[in-house]
Amino acid sequence: MINGRRRDHGNERAYIDLYENAPIGGGMAKCNPLAYWTLEDCFDYAAKNKVPLHPSVERGYPSHGDAKDTIPIPEDGSVKFDLKSYSFSGKKEEWLNYASERKGRFVGLVNKDGSTKTECGIHVAGAEKTFDRDLWETGKSKVKELSKADAEKVTKAGKATLLVTYAPWCQFCQGMEAEFESFAEKYGDKIEIAKYRGDEDREFIQEAFKAKSFPTVSLIGADGSIQVLESEPSKRTVDGFKSFAGL
Repeated sequence: MINGRRRDHGNERAYIDLYENAPIGGGMAKCNPLAYWTLEDCFDYAAKNKVPLHPSVERGYPSHGDAKDTIPIPEDGSVKFDLKSYSFSGKKEEWLNYASERKGRFVGLVNKDGSTKTECGIHVAGAEKTFDRDLWETGKSKVKELSKADAEKVTKAGKATLLVTYAPWCQFCQGMEAEFESFAEKYGDKIEIAKYRGDEDREFIQEAFKAKSFPTVSLIGADGSIQVLESEPSKRTVDGFKSFAGL
């Protein structure tokens, strides 16, 4: 995996190197080409080489966690990076000081152990385990795997379907695997239960299933209507799926 982690992101990444050979339990090597850069280096390089940057930097966002729990830094949006002049407005130190860039990510969220959430799940212990194993594996699961062609037809199939749009590396998808499987075991004869891997097809899943994050559980009615289950993990249980599906 080639990624953009840097040492100045904060304590959790302070000791990363350019190369990590299967750092967490084996299975994946990581290349961190920007490990020794600073955020200011990144903006300087972009300005010098006119690299297109994400438009959210013009709205005050130096980094992203997820859509609902990410805020500008500072929260009043007074620091921005102009994409025409490639220059800052406001106190750029609010972004450039050590570990400041990612302060607006996952605001108010905590990990299972009560610690502040800072990582999405790709770079935490155990994250690599599903790169060599899919979730709800074909042949072992009662959760039907949809191809792209199947997924394009599902809203026109004329039957109710409970669909999970997922990414196998996502810790929240991993966390609901057993419950969704148990639901399929108990209620698979009453409603179509399916999965679609969406991390490589994000524009499609947003348009087709209203999936903006992983996992997204969508109830597709026989009439093609789409409802999305609330994102709280507490809803992702056998009883939660049953209630959502109206069974």
